Amino acid sequence: MNAVSDSESPLYLNDLGIVCALGSGKAEILTAWLSGQCPKAAPVPWLDVDIPAFSLLTEPPPLPQNLKRYNCRNNRILLAALGQIETSVRDMIERYGADRIGLVLGTSTSGIAEGEQAIGVLRTTGQLPSSYHYKQQELGGAAEFLARYLDTHGPAYTVSTTCSSSANAMASARRLLRLDVCDAVLVGGGDALCRTTLKGFAALGALSNTRCNPFSKNRDGTVIGEGAALFLMSREPAPIALLGVGASSDAYHISAPRPDGAGAYTAMQAALHDAGIAPEQVDYINLHGTATRQNDAMESKVVGQLFGNQTPCGSSKPTTGHCLGAAGAIEAGLCWLLLSSLNKENRLPPHLWDGEVDPEMMQLGFVTLENHGLNPLQYCLSNSFAFGGNNVSLLIGNS
Repeated sequence: MNAVSDSESPLYLNDLGIVCALGSGKAEILTAWLSGQCPKAAPVPWLDVDIPAFSLLTEPPPLPQNLKRYNCRNNRILLAALGQIETSVRDMIERYGADRIGLVLGTSTSGIAEGEQAIGVLRTTGQLPSSYHYKQQELGGAAEFLARYLDTHGPAYTVSTTCSSSANAMASARRLLRLDVCDAVLVGGGDALCRTTLKGFAALGALSNTRCNPFSKNRDGTVIGEGAALFLMSREPAPIALLGVGASSDAYHISAPRPDGAGAYTAMQAALHDAGIAPEQVDYINLHGTATRQNDAMESKVVGQLFGNQTPCGSSKPTTGHCLGAAGAIEAGLCWLLLSSLNKENRLPPHLWDGEVDPEMMQLGFVTLENHGLNPLQYCLSNSFAFGGNNVSLLIGNS
């Protein structure tokens, strides 16, 4: 197992665009999350799969005609998130030049849904539809699309490490800035629903038959979601910064977490060390919290070991679904919102579950609607623990 951390100065998260099942935009999503809104999971009509999931509330915008070869739902979702901060991004491009702007994204699906549809036509007609292009589904196509849309010429690439993809992208973007390869980086991730993901997780027995119920004794799996979050990261001072990153790779199993959680513990500990803060200084932990039997058991153990049971925490997945490659960025984005001026009352989101304690797990400091108020928030930790033992923890705080 190896661990990665970096104790240099923080990089600033100047702006955020975010879209998920809770809504679109910073204010709408923060309000919904803090009030404990829980979207209803339902089968997605355009996928023709009888598996409940969390889809976006509104359709993402179309792509420009000159970029139609990249046309897929995943890229349209990314465009929806970018639209919220495009003015800030173009200001940075104007200030530093297109060659000094990087673009790092995380995804695990890209445009697989469009590839699935194209293969269906191929099996029926013997040829791929004329509207299909491989760039729609190629993993690197997401970053290439946004770079062409913005006409940037700095490094542009996509990271795919399953459920930690966009959290790893945040770490990668920070390295580009610290190496002085870029002056600003558009970083985050997006994932769209597709049949492969839904049926694959169903085959693993990882999907709930009822609800996403993290850390309950009745938990029976997660619910898949879709969405995107994009940050504008730079050296320009801003109220919120990426203060710490911790990453580890324990390679225990292709899909199951290491039961003792050693890799996850290492990632959290490295993020704290990188930020130069102690566990008791963390005001809120956005847990990975998938509501699967093994993940929750592992995470409760290591969070309890490092933080005890008093640090306020919860899982946002009952409200967003598990957004896979986009989860790291979306959940870091939720932490950004808690620390932002939009959260004037310093509220915390309730952990949504049935309240049925699992006696075999260490109990944590889950936030409720009754105890969500806090003193001014300073530090939030966001966990992303992925297949293959790929673990990332991000420490975000007021600068």
